[in-house]
Amino acid sequence: MSEKLRVGILGATGMVGQRFITLLDGHPWFELTTLAASKSSAGKTYEEAVSGRWKLDVPMPDSVKNMIVKDVSSVEEVAADVDFVFSAVNMSKDEIKKIEEEYAKTETPVVSNNSAHRWTPDVPMVIPEINPEHFEVIASQKKRLGTTRGFIAVKPNCSIQAYAPALAAWKEYEPTEVVVSTYQAISGAGKTFADWPEMNGNIIPYIGGEEEKSEQEPLKVFGHVENGEIKKLNGDLRITSQCIRVPVLNGHTATVFLNLKKDPGKDELIAKLREFSGIPQELKLPHAPEHFIQYLEEENRPQVALDVNYEGGMGVSIGRLRKDSIFDWKFVGLAHNTLRGAAGGAVECAETLKALGYITAKS
Repeated sequence: MSEKLRVGILGATGMVGQRFITLLDGHPWFELTTLAASKSSAGKTYEEAVSGRWKLDVPMPDSVKNMIVKDVSSVEEVAADVDFVFSAVNMSKDEIKKIEEEYAKTETPVVSNNSAHRWTPDVPMVIPEINPEHFEVIASQKKRLGTTRGFIAVKPNCSIQAYAPALAAWKEYEPTEVVVSTYQAISGAGKTFADWPEMNGNIIPYIGGEEEKSEQEPLKVFGHVENGEIKKLNGDLRITSQCIRVPVLNGHTATVFLNLKKDPGKDELIAKLREFSGIPQELKLPHAPEHFIQYLEEENRPQVALDVNYEGGMGVSIGRLRKDSIFDWKFVGLAHNTLRGAAGGAVECAETLKALGYITAKS
């Protein structure tokens, strides 16, 4: 066994679970040792469990094909063979809350892609470039759970990744009113065009729960730790959104209108985007983009076809920043929803947690 941390994936057969597998293949710090899914997949090889359901455009790594899938509900058995787990289970929110806490109580840290614990006050919801200081709340969570090393950390919704980084880069200029529309890829629903042929040439102007997440989750990301809890931003920033499903496989695009209390001018706003970075860049984490945000000067960018894989899908693309006739500014953003927005963002969270000493090998 190498000195890498042993990691498991809860919900390994779904699209996000598959993305975790590809990201962990050959990872310099983490070794994938355990795959867990529903009872219907348990006992099968991974290749058998996902037969005909591999959804990614990259092949299934050979290293997982013959791994035997475990029952995700067999918490003690799964936890025995790992130092931490990624969670991408497909259950109700109450079921997810319960099972993630069960794993944490086995002294197994959980880095979750799920939304169930995003508003648990002592669970950090982190974009590592923006709010890694929120990991401080883990100490209070451990006291509540009665653990010494087990905890839960989550990443925010994929829909905010295309615009929240820009708001973070412009924090000193005090964004106030923000109107955002997101145009969200079908992989955000765990689908491909083969699964969902009715999305060809179609738009659906409703995605359950997404507008609430788009409006509220940035306020927690921009909040602060106080008395062992994360308090959401209590200021002048207000966000309203519409979230629309569009016939794109990967990539969430956002159109944004916003007001700023301070107006530095276009050149300075663009410079702040290009300069913005955080702990992942400072520590050169394995999945950190070298440049978190790119600004594109062309009037017809960012485009999904050209820009969704910027920095291996872990970077954010911004373009068309210009004055507006009603608001101060408007712009267009783009982020890869299953990389930066889902599994990749969770892997970067885990790398940050390891680098900061929150995730270590079980003794």
